[in-house]
Amino acid sequence: MNPASQGAPAGRIGMMGCLMDNLSMEETLQRVEGFIASGQPHQHVVVNVDKLVKASRDPELRRIINECALINVDGMPVVWAARLLGRPIKERVAGVDLFEALMRRAAEKGWRVFLLGAREEVVAGVKQAYAHKYRGLTIAGYRNGYWTPEEEPAVVEQIAAARADLLFVAISSPKKEHFLGQYQARMKIPFAMGVGGTFDVAVGKVKRAPVWMQKSGLEWFYRFLQEPRRMFRRYFIEDMAFIGLFLKEALRREIPPTR
Repeated sequence: MNPASQGAPAGRIGMMGCLMDNLSMEETLQRVEGFIASGQPHQHVVVNVDKLVKASRDPELRRIINECALINVDGMPVVWAARLLGRPIKERVAGVDLFEALMRRAAEKGWRVFLLGAREEVVAGVKQAYAHKYRGLTIAGYRNGYWTPEEEPAVVEQIAAARADLLFVAISSPKKEHFLGQYQARMKIPFAMGVGGTFDVAVGKVKRAPVWMQKSGLEWFYRFLQEPRRMFRRYFIEDMAFIGLFLKEALRREIPPTR
């Protein structure tokens, strides 16, 4: 049975079939520090419109999300929906912002980092850029995000052998969630996080929206303007199912009146 239908654990919100941690950025960073101190593997995921739509159609993805040690909300439409449903979220914790904060903290605390995903020139560029940006940062290893099923065991062994504290995975959803769900225990990384297109942003291949657009919930539209052909189907066809998910959730709850 879906955990979100049974009542979320303390500090978590259940919405549209998925659980979410109601944490600020600073609270999230403190939680990650605890994970790394424990030395035990923990999986992180961000929930946004696209992830909720995919999870509504993929029971295995929904299970993986709900069993993650840390589930942040990355997407203003999800924040707004939670507020309308009477379950306000403290803060949007964007994956790209959390990645930046953790890379900075890794340099300060001596945490080892492994970078996985994107094209070879992109992931190599992230390694070079952050090694220069944060002196003392240890990149324990990196690899591009393209491999065959036959190569997958070797990829897992490469990551495990690096003995990293943080693993950032920049491959598409739901592939990255399934990859981490299957191999996280074997890789033994204290904190593994999917970062989507963050590597492309980090090397300047993709520009991030201005702050006012981020705060207004229009970051997705800025992304669409940069790659309209690639992003049209996701934003204007697939993600429209989010409206139906919200309405279905609203019918199950009594939405409190707005003030």
